[in-house]
Amino acid sequence: MSQNIVWHEHNIDKARRAEQNKQKPLAIWFTGLSGSGKSTLAGLLEQKLQAEGKHTYLLDGDNVRHGLCGDLGFSDKDRVENIRRISEVVKLFVDAGQIVLTAFISPFKADRAFCRDLLDESEFVEVYVDVPLEICEQRDPKGLYKKARAGDIKHFTGIDSPYEAPESPEIHLQVNDESPESVTEKLYEQLLEKGFI
Repeated sequence: MSQNIVWHEHNIDKARRAEQNKQKPLAIWFTGLSGSGKSTLAGLLEQKLQAEGKHTYLLDGDNVRHGLCGDLGFSDKDRVENIRRISEVVKLFVDAGQIVLTAFISPFKADRAFCRDLLDESEFVEVYVDVPLEICEQRDPKGLYKKARAGDIKHFTGIDSPYEAPESPEIHLQVNDESPESVTEKLYEQLLEKGFI
């Protein structure tokens, strides 16, 4: 961290922003393998929350790598830095009184814990989109598994780079043949039942 920098407190704080937005600030962190459906589910959930008047923002892994994290590759070191940057952005959105949804593989437990630790205990919801590797490979919507198996992509999660599954996520979605819309409804119901939204 740079020296000679002092945090400046402002009169408008997170509680006041949340009150104005009439919602609890929250980070809903989707994690799972490539092809598990994280982005689809996060997008559908955001649409549902928006329809109910919630103030939301969706951060998607690929989209963020076009700008904020465009200088990073996919080595373990770069993946850690990618999630560190995202975590700081998530913290800002929560401080702004928003519900921020994220869709990142975020393969390492320590990195997801880093984001959790930046927020208050009730502000972080880890959603594990649990789809077996073989199903994700069959889906392969971007053709990335095929490239990874051919050796064209190095450090690909699930192939030659590990994925550390959450041990106790707030919400564990074991997705089989259900439609994304049906899974989103179940997710929404769990968020309501557990008092997150």
